[in-house]
Amino acid sequence: MKKHLKIRISGKVQGVWFRDSTKAVANQLGITGFVRNEPDGTVYIEAEGTSSDMSQFLAWCHEGPERAKVERVETEESGQLQGFTDFVVRKKGIFGSK
Repeated sequence: MKKHLKIRISGKVQGVWFRDSTKAVANQLGITGFVRNEPDGTVYIEAEGTSSDMSQFLAWCHEGPERAKVERVETEESGQLQGFTDFVVRKKGIFGSK
């Protein structure tokens, strides 16, 4: 059973390879979705995967890459799967904020 999570990460999370590292971890775990920087300095992720994969992914999100300093991770579970086929890094501002 797949889960869809919306994740917002606050702290020193931009300019520290957070998005590329997130993509690498998601690919390792078989998680699909996207990650992008937000204008307010946070990182926003939408991700889909099995419960066990998502637990590992969230644990990583609380740590982030080596140079990051994660202060807060907010998650919201959405019952609506988006059917992502891969995990991509989206550029800030192209898709707007949700």
